[in-house]
Amino acid sequence: MAKIKRDTTEPDEDAGTAVPGTQALTRGIALLGFVAEAREPLRFVDLAAHAKLSRPTVHRILAALVEARLLRLDPRNQTYRLGPRLFEMAHRVWDEFDLRGAAEPELARLTELAAETTRLGILDGDGVLYVDQRDAARQAVRLTNRVGGRVEAHASACGKAMLAQLDPAGRARFLARLQPLPTPTPGTLTDPEALRRELDLTAARGYAISLEEQSEGVNAVAAAVLDHRARPLGAICIVGPAYRLPEARLHALGREVIEAARRTSGHAGQSAMSLEVAPRPGGAGSGATLAVRAEALLGEGPLWSVPEQRLHWVDILQPTLHSSDPATGADTALPLAEMVSALAPRRQGGLVAAARSGLRALDPATGLGKTLAVPEADRPGNRFNDGKCDRQGRFWVGTLALDATPDAGALYRIGADGAATAMVTGLHVANGLGFSPDGRRFYLADSARRRIDAFDVEPESGALSGRRVFMQWPEGQGTPNGLAVDAEGCVWVAMWDGWCVQRLDAAGVPQRRVELPVPRPTSCAFGGPDLRTLFVTSARVRLSAEQLREAPLSGSVFAIAAGVAGLPEPGFAG
Repeated sequence: MAKIKRDTTEPDEDAGTAVPGTQALTRGIALLGFVAEAREPLRFVDLAAHAKLSRPTVHRILAALVEARLLRLDPRNQTYRLGPRLFEMAHRVWDEFDLRGAAEPELARLTELAAETTRLGILDGDGVLYVDQRDAARQAVRLTNRVGGRVEAHASACGKAMLAQLDPAGRARFLARLQPLPTPTPGTLTDPEALRRELDLTAARGYAISLEEQSEGVNAVAAAVLDHRARPLGAICIVGPAYRLPEARLHALGREVIEAARRTSGHAGQSAMSLEVAPRPGGAGSGATLAVRAEALLGEGPLWSVPEQRLHWVDILQPTLHSSDPATGADTALPLAEMVSALAPRRQGGLVAAARSGLRALDPATGLGKTLAVPEADRPGNRFNDGKCDRQGRFWVGTLALDATPDAGALYRIGADGAATAMVTGLHVANGLGFSPDGRRFYLADSARRRIDAFDVEPESGALSGRRVFMQWPEGQGTPNGLAVDAEGCVWVAMWDGWCVQRLDAAGVPQRRVELPVPRPTSCAFGGPDLRTLFVTSARVRLSAEQLREAPLSGSVFAIAAGVAGLPEPGFAG
């Protein structure tokens, strides 16, 4: 009698697979994908649940992936992470990367979108070499530089986009070779310090512009193509006559060149400011009125001056101090020498500013003055972001990396004598800060993590303890940015890409949502004669032309009838 052989294999969960024998490979790739896309390392049970496979099957596949060094098992908490073999493979991919081939479809797309010439450039020696170009179908003006042409790195949009992405030491070495800086046009930046500030701005916004700096009558906007280590491989630019590409249009096209550069490398990169914008809530009317019409790239740092009855605020990416009268809409703009991100009153008069170079005195009539503190002199790739004073007159301020490197930021407490103490480290995008009415609770937003944390504060010493999550937002609901605390102890937070401001009670429970006619509110502060008006700044940076048509007031300041008073700003004692 014939012996019957039993089939002890598992049922074919992927019956109908197009290529026979690939089932295990497909499952393994899926498990790698789960590990790669997870925000936190996954355990075995998590992976089994994601894969919807039997535990023995998942165990065998994971064991094979670990043996092949495609995954590694952390014995401390039994979680799986990507293995070193993947990084070795990634290096091989980048070694063979064809920049021109990868950029070709993006150049064609941008040319059609902008109806202007597009170019691909690389750093070559001390300048930029154009290695590819696409001309628009109808070009009334023929540009002189073509493929094979060379331009000055510091005077071209492509060059500045790439220089801004070099590490500070590499950038300094490159520019040192160019001294004195050549001057192809009267508009070329030749002062090393002015150029450094321009490259800092470029790194912060993600794209560079050139305003008749390489060729008279020609403007351009460019973004760097980065490799897996965030090093510049090249840059993609849109270039054309200045009369067709004025500065406002260059900024509107900034988002497009960033997207083209990212698609070229296939690398999403890191960014403090996202490209994706949530759609405007359907049928939602605005709960705010226009207070100051403006076109700020990144409006921030609102501060109500009680003596002047005016609102001071800044545009970080076009360094400017705005002094506005919301009652009339009148606005005075004072150009600043460098990026400023936050303001506070100074008890001895004037203001203090969280500037690119440190905490500085600021006279609203004349601009930046004396440097009062430099907490991160050893971290030239970082800049200040949001800041607030406590009741004792100390200034609290967060930092972030210009290139948005994760966990590079920190929170500092700066005393009247200028001494700075690091209070929290490992922040990604340190943002909104605020104190409870009694000064015993402190709030801190980390925008990249879509979270606000609460801390206990010892008022006299300024010591922090008891850190906990105050509010965590899921994806798709916006990102917490600047915040303000009212006299009832509730927190008002501007939701970047959320089209709104939210009010949360002291337990973090949402109490009110105020819709805005712009997608990117940035910060808020109480003001007005009775401090019962919430003023909200906004941004237009990285919004496409289509998005700006939908939200033309982006970059303006709005007013909300809060129905509750805010807290007076105590001021910096230094």
